[in-house]
Amino acid sequence: MDPAAIIGILLAFGALFGMITLEGTHLEALLLPAPILLVVGSTIFVTVAGGTMADAKRAALGLVRAFKGKPIPPRRTIDSLVGLAQQARDQGLLSLETELAETDDPFLRDALQAIVDGVDSEDLRATLEDQVATKAAQDRQQAKFFSDAGGYAPTIGIVGTVVSLVHVLENLADPSSLGPAIAAAFVATLWGVMTANFVWLPLANRLKRLSALEVDQMNLVIEGALAVQSGCQPRVLDERLSALVPAPRSKPAKEAA
Repeated sequence: MDPAAIIGILLAFGALFGMITLEGTHLEALLLPAPILLVVGSTIFVTVAGGTMADAKRAALGLVRAFKGKPIPPRRTIDSLVGLAQQARDQGLLSLETELAETDDPFLRDALQAIVDGVDSEDLRATLEDQVATKAAQDRQQAKFFSDAGGYAPTIGIVGTVVSLVHVLENLADPSSLGPAIAAAFVATLWGVMTANFVWLPLANRLKRLSALEVDQMNLVIEGALAVQSGCQPRVLDERLSALVPAPRSKPAKEAA
């Protein structure tokens, strides 16, 4: 589990609460049930209305994935493929069938099964690339749900503020209550802008980043699987796949010394 999403969102809210404390504002003034219900509830509902129920279900799974998702390290994938290449050269392609049950990556398992079944290399590439394209499209839809929510939330917050101001104008006879009532009216706008920028948009960007990393890993598997099928030497395969992975930035000479 990569804690970046949890840490980032918690620290963002922590900075907000720190500002509230420094300004001398009471937290209770912002935790009003009515605007929170309107902004959060309506944002989710109108976003669901903009798609299908299948999209909403995938978005729920995407929410879990945003917090628990952790991409496979490229080095681990490369080492696995190099080991498979060595096994294929020593024992033949049919020996890879023994690795099917031990492979955690379902995409790599599909590639190995196709190799064992004797699928042509061009057909294998086309099939695997189609799977990558399908996954990328599903991931884009997941991220779009939260991006749409980030677009709706500020406007819904304004709607809540307008409704509250109408209520304020209905009670102009009591001037002493105008200040607190107007302040409470703007809480809906605050929650709209805050949830958009603290929750919905960061989750959308998180899902996009996870998808990009997973697609890169799947492309590694494609190139590695085809190389294994063609009988590529393990050392050459290691170099080829390592060249596809951005290398960590090297330290300056003085620092390394």
